[in-house]
Amino acid sequence: METDETPKIDNLILGEIQVLLAEKRTALSSLRTGIAIFALPLSVLSVLIATSRFYRFGKVMPLLVPLLVLNLGLVVLGSWLIYISIHRLHRYDHRIRELTQKYRSIAEFVD
Repeated sequence: METDETPKIDNLILGEIQVLLAEKRTALSSLRTGIAIFALPLSVLSVLIATSRFYRFGKVMPLLVPLLVLNLGLVVLGSWLIYISIHRLHRYDHRIRELTQKYRSIAEFVD
C-alpha cells in the first residue's frame, strides 16, 4: 500500500495539463486554418483586380457576383475560426496558469 498520495496527484495534474496542451495545439491548428481560409479570398480578389483590364465588368457580372458571395462566406468562416481559436487559446492558458499556481510542485515542469 502506498502511503504518499502526492505522486498520484502530481501525475493526475500533469495528465490534465498534457490534455490542455493537446487542446491548445488543436486550437493553434484551427487558427492556422482560419488564417489560410481568410487569406484565400484576398488573393483571389488581388488576381481579379490585377487582371481587370482584360475583361469588362458588365460582361462578367454573372460570374463575379457568386464569386464575391463565396469570398464573403470564406472571409466570415475564416474570421469565425480565428476568433474561436484565440478564445480557446486564452481559456487553455488561463486553466494551465490556474493549475500551476495551485500546484507549485509541478510549475517548474510546465514553464
